[in-house]
Amino acid sequence: MSEQPDQPDLLTPQEVATLFGVDPKTVTRWARAGRLHSVRTLGGHRRYLAAEVRALASSRPDTATSA
Repeated sequence: MSEQPDQPDLLTPQEVATLFGVDPKTVTRWARAGRLHSVRTLGGHRRYLAAEVRALASSRPDTATSA
């Protein structure tokens, strides 16, 4: 299975949660509320665009208390 170069980097809810210092369920709530854009895999799992998540993380001065 070869990865195509035009495919965006996707993060799991756990990876996003680690970046923000929150629980993965919080990340899912943010997606439902429209604070984060998510895409669904064929299996129905949420994935998040790495570039969007990193931009949001860098724009927040204190991500540990933003839950």
